[in-house]
Amino acid sequence: MAIAAALHLPAPPSHAERGPVLGYTGMWVGICLEFFEFSVLFAVYFGARVLDPAAFRDGAGRLSALAGMAITLVMVSAGFFMSRTVDALRADKQRAARWWILAALLCACLYPVIKYLEIQSNNAHHLSAAGNVFVTVYYYLTLNHLIHASWGIMGMTWLTTCVWLNRFNQRSVEALAIYWHATDIVWLMIFSFFYAFV
Repeated sequence: MAIAAALHLPAPPSHAERGPVLGYTGMWVGICLEFFEFSVLFAVYFGARVLDPAAFRDGAGRLSALAGMAITLVMVSAGFFMSRTVDALRADKQRAARWWILAALLCACLYPVIKYLEIQSNNAHHLSAAGNVFVTVYYYLTLNHLIHASWGIMGMTWLTTCVWLNRFNQRSVEALAIYWHATDIVWLMIFSFFYAFV
C-alpha cells in the first residue's frame, strides 16, 4: 500500500465494484491449464514442422478441408447457442434458454460424428496413425481436442437436463459457456495450423 500511495496509484476496486466473476474459479484454472497444455502441443507442432516440412506439406494436402470447416462451423455455432442461453437466462427467459441450450447440445454432438467420418476419410487416403510425424502430431492434437470438447458435451448434456427441469445454477451455465469458447479458440488454432495455412 505504501508503494501504491507513493506512486499515486488508485486503490483496487472492491469486490462489489468489480461485480461477480463469470463462472467458477475452478473453471478458469482448468481453462488456463488447457491453454498451457495446448501451448506445449503447439510447440511440438512447430518443432516437428521445422524438422520435416515436406511431411507437413504433403499431409495437409490429404486432409479433408470440408471436414475441418464443418467442425469449425459446429464448434462456433454451439458456442453461439451457449452465449444465447446465457443471455436468455440473464433476461429470465427460461423457455428460450431451454431451446438455446438444446440447440447447443445438438450442434456440439455433431463434432464427434464429423471427426469419426474424417478419420475414415483419412484412412482411405493412407493417413493412419502409424504414418509419419505429420500424422502423429495431427492425431495427437485433434484427438486431444476432441477429448476436451467431449467433456464440454458431457457438461452440456447435464446442464441441458437441469435447465429443462428448472434445476440449474446460472453460474454453471456461464462456466460451461466460457469453457466451450476456450475450446473454440483452441480449435481455431488447430484449424489454421493443419487445414488453412500449411
